Amino acid sequence: MSFPKPKLSAEIGVFGGSGFYSLLNKAEEFWVETPYGFPSDKVTVGKIAGRSVAFLPRHGGGHTLPPHMINYRANLWAMKALGVKNIIGPCASGSLQADIPPGHFVICDQFVDRTTGRKDTFYDGPVTTHVAMAEPYCPTLRKIAIDTAKKLKIPVHDKGTVVVIQGPRFSTKAESKWFTKMGWEVINMTQYPEAYLARELGIGYAMIALITDYDVGLEGDPNVKPVTHEEVIKVFLANNDKLRNLLHRMIPDIPKKACKMVRDVLKSARF
Repeated sequence: MSFPKPKLSAEIGVFGGSGFYSLLNKAEEFWVETPYGFPSDKVTVGKIAGRSVAFLPRHGGGHTLPPHMINYRANLWAMKALGVKNIIGPCASGSLQADIPPGHFVICDQFVDRTTGRKDTFYDGPVTTHVAMAEPYCPTLRKIAIDTAKKLKIPVHDKGTVVVIQGPRFSTKAESKWFTKMGWEVINMTQYPEAYLARELGIGYAMIALITDYDVGLEGDPNVKPVTHEEVIKVFLANNDKLRNLLHRMIPDIPKKACKMVRDVLKSARF
């Protein structure tokens, strides 16, 4: 079965997270049909600093898709069909550690998958394919994000592990305390299988965790100031403003190809 070729192409992809539903001005938006159905929303394609960028809100424009219902395979396939070589995947996230307060950004270098039942591979056979994920995030993109955030004086942590929970429910206190004791820094509901599917397609990927609040397991910690709903909304909006600025400054420095580690991923994945 063949599918219509997208009307435009793009070098760089950006997934929008909770509350982050637009990025580009003077852009065209259109649906991209994939073998896995349609993505979360129309893809918007436009220019930033002369680079062609595709933007897609992973939850849909009106946040109609909860994390466990997102068609991750369609979203990633749409980016691939557009010609995207590198993706930035910002995510609103909770902090699991007292020294990572709301308003900080974490450029994660590892994830732990705690999801269940999600469609998480393009390789269902007949060729058995085992893709390496020891280093799940592109080091080149991570360095660009870290260096740019520092230049913009955004409080940034240059590494961290994100634990990905199934959602849509939040963690219990017991679960959250467990994650904290494991030494993980960030909690989120969408990083898996998004980051992994990008790797299967040979697309570079970096996550930017936008910390909006402390997770529930840190309640009562003497080093953690309780966060009100009003403060969370204030941080949420401020984070999105900082993120737009960060992305606009990062994009000119993003390579035209994925890094070699990502490009060559299938060379050792089939037996």
